[in-house]
Amino acid sequence: MKIVSEIGLLQELIGSFKKEGKTVGFVPTMGYLHEGHLSLVDRATKENDIVVMSIFVNPLQFGPNEDFDKYPRDFDRDKQLAENANVDILFFPQVADMYPSESAMKIAVTQGVDVLCGKSRPGHFDGVATVVLKLFNIVTPERAYFGMKDAQQVAVIEMLVRDFNLAVEVVPCDTLREEDGLAKSSRNVNLTTTERKEAPVIYKSLLQAKDMIRQGESNTETVVQSIITSIVDVTSGELDYVQVLTYPELQQITQLKGRIIIAVALKYSSARLIDNLTFDV
Repeated sequence: MKIVSEIGLLQELIGSFKKEGKTVGFVPTMGYLHEGHLSLVDRATKENDIVVMSIFVNPLQFGPNEDFDKYPRDFDRDKQLAENANVDILFFPQVADMYPSESAMKIAVTQGVDVLCGKSRPGHFDGVATVVLKLFNIVTPERAYFGMKDAQQVAVIEMLVRDFNLAVEVVPCDTLREEDGLAKSSRNVNLTTTERKEAPVIYKSLLQAKDMIRQGESNTETVVQSIITSIVDVTSGELDYVQVLTYPELQQITQLKGRIIIAVALKYSSARLIDNLTFDV
């Protein structure tokens, strides 16, 4: 595995592989790797000749009162995990490399961001879209792999690719979970012992809501209230949102039909957890 921090050197390496006719799969991350990230690498390895993983904690997607400084970082650990997973190139740029000067322009995401995480995190997806566009232009992958735990992010990136005619296929991958159902996340390490015991109720409430719909419930508000009750009764966290929307359009819906997303965000003392289910009604 090659570790590269310079953008120009990475582009030279990838260019040499492409001259040999090799395909590139890309797994962008913010580090502190877990099995969810590694499952993306596994799929990328099966579908491409070369796998590039990036580790970059992007300051543009953190608000002024969010956890940029507290976001867990352990490059030595990540390096070993990436190598064990057969990553070919680990791209590890610094903030000064990715943003060497004040930008003369910016991306403003205007659809699908007034709901879910976007509603309480203004500007977050502008930062996500900016860094993903830069990374796509640097890495020039044939395919890029994203976990569906961040389903809103996947939808926004698919719109980015569509609107800017980017020559990359976005590959959504299923959420990886702990044995008790909690979605794997770098932020889980910030949960207290009590919070960690409570947190699996998020996924449990989503499954119960899916069962309600499968049994004939078609009213969005009834489903939402069921989830709220299930979570509030047994957790010390504060609900950020519970929403049922069309997917991937992320539009409000009152009567359930077509492909939908049921999504939850729950704030704990030092971690904000998100989870969702997408399925056809």
